[in-house]
Amino acid sequence: MRGQAFVSFENPDVAKKAMKEVQRFPLYSKPMQISFARSRSDAVVQKKDPNNFDDHKTKRQEHKKATRYTNPLKAKFRAKRLAAEIDGGAALPTAKRPAVQMPDEYLPPNKILFLQNLPESVTKDQLNALFSQYPNLYEDALHNYKLDGENKIKITFARK
Repeated sequence: MRGQAFVSFENPDVAKKAMKEVQRFPLYSKPMQISFARSRSDAVVQKKDPNNFDDHKTKRQEHKKATRYTNPLKAKFRAKRLAAEIDGGAALPTAKRPAVQMPDEYLPPNKILFLQNLPESVTKDQLNALFSQYPNLYEDALHNYKLDGENKIKITFARK
């Protein structure tokens, strides 16, 4: 499904550690919600038990069809939607998500860099001379560079 992914680890302890460290990490302004899968993914079954892969996939598809309309969460949402339609078409309440800001270091790459902690005395010519050394710049090799000999500049991708 969109917005979901299976991440497989060889060892359950490593998976627990990864889950603990990445839980609620902001990804594209939304905190990730991580849990252990309730069943094996197709990729895991294909790798560990390739002889039963077709059977696994058939059973998974049948289960998906059978539970599509009996899922308690979907039934609850459907009941709210019907109640809202009966009450004059009132809109359903929308869930409020916390606005989690993604750290600058994890912004998706783009062609605009954002420079911070520049000395007040820096000029446009100095920056042009500094960045002209990197005609096809694709990494921030100047991150933490001391432009004035004292303060380190911070370079991240700009927010669009």
